[in-house]
Amino acid sequence: MAQAVRDVMTPDPVVVDVNDTASKAAQEMRDADTGAIVVVKDGQIQGILTDRDIVVRAVAEGRDPREVKAGETCSEELATLAPDQPVEEAIRLMRERHVRRLPVVEDSKPVGIVSIGDLAMERDEDSVLAEISAAPPNA
Repeated sequence: MAQAVRDVMTPDPVVVDVNDTASKAAQEMRDADTGAIVVVKDGQIQGILTDRDIVVRAVAEGRDPREVKAGETCSEELATLAPDQPVEEAIRLMRERHVRRLPVVEDSKPVGIVSIGDLAMERDEDSVLAEISAAPPNA
């Protein structure tokens, strides 16, 4: 039987509301040592926000991260996965969409994120990407 996304995903993703500021989102990323969080509205997934999104869509544009909202800077055109879908579907979607992370959704709620690093650690633990993904965070 094919391996399921739930077996490789990072569970319990960090979540912020669309009306939270980019600054709050960045603090949540720092505290959780992650580069991507899920943006929700009324508990429903609206997008995914990365540290790069904050830099490119807020800071580089001269916008104040203490004022710009997470919902204004997140990527909204999402491909999502269910936890019981095969890992091969995650790989296919990442290749097709040219993305590094996919939210995992169950009953319309975010339950995890699967990243290219998660897949590398699972599929090729000797790869450079797996080694980097498994390394402790920078201080």
